[in-house]
Amino acid sequence: MRSIWNGAISFGLVSIPIKLVNATESRSVSFRQIHTQDGGRIRYRKVCELDDQEVSQAEIGKAYEDADGTMIPITDEDLASLPLPTTKTIDIVAFVPASEIDPLQIDGAYYLAANGVPAAKPYTLLREALKRSKKVGLAKFALRGRERLGMLRVVDDVIAMHGLLWPDEVRRPEGVAPETDVTIRDAELDLADALMDTLGDVDLDSLHDDYRQAVEELIAAKAEGVELEPQPAPAGGGKVIDLMAALESSVRAAKEARGDEAAEVSAPVTELKPRKKAAAKKAASKEAAKKTAAGPAAKKTAAKKTAAAKSSKTASSKSSAKKTAAKKTAARKRAS
Repeated sequence: MRSIWNGAISFGLVSIPIKLVNATESRSVSFRQIHTQDGGRIRYRKVCELDDQEVSQAEIGKAYEDADGTMIPITDEDLASLPLPTTKTIDIVAFVPASEIDPLQIDGAYYLAANGVPAAKPYTLLREALKRSKKVGLAKFALRGRERLGMLRVVDDVIAMHGLLWPDEVRRPEGVAPETDVTIRDAELDLADALMDTLGDVDLDSLHDDYRQAVEELIAAKAEGVELEPQPAPAGGGKVIDLMAALESSVRAAKEARGDEAAEVSAPVTELKPRKKAAAKKAASKEAAKKTAAGPAAKKTAAKKTAAAKSSKTASSKSSAKKTAAKKTAARKRAS
């Protein structure tokens, strides 16, 4: 990788010669502007608005435009004469926990490479100190004509530096949050948690730019004179009418997409109280109906049992009376 800046890290009285290289690169597809009628390139020329003449890069300087439109010329010599101690130095000013850095401040990323053999030991010392402390270094450095803020951390065996915006460059989120009062139920939060758990972690290396791939395929097809069939547009998200239903559907879809055992497990839906009351009322109504229906039948059964008992008693009495009469008749015959 080609270095874009050479200097040194100032770590107290320790100076570490380093080279700065870009840690990221843009993979987006770039286009040229053309004249649609004949395909000719459209180019921009730098023209002075006073004499309407094109000027070369050597003739172009810089100026600050005042509020009234006045141009105040500023030369490179003017800027070079300013006291800027970080022109060739990454000056570490503090070591803080990474959690104290607002992610909104993070800007470009760079790798810091040791510049030469003598720089290897102090470079390794700073790297191992950062690892053991579990902190990041806050530093000032100058790049492209301005002083910047940076954060040093360890990536594998390399010291990386993230450019940071100054705190006053991060805008406050005033007027961004919803202004209406919204109540979130526990059941909705439970489903949101279930959806987050179902989506789970992801291997960042597996993610790629689908749009860039489609653009590259389109360019390749046009270069070969092939017309691609238009792809159907993805269904846009409509208004969420039933939040609970949308969350439940999202959980099911996420589980099916993962294809794991969780797909067979139903989402943990917490029933709402009104539904429980309604279910209880229905159960009570059914129980009462059963009792009402069972009442007449029970009474009839009881009546039958009572009648049978009476009939049995009557028959028993008659039988006893007959036996007594028979005994008396036999006794009289013996006596005579």
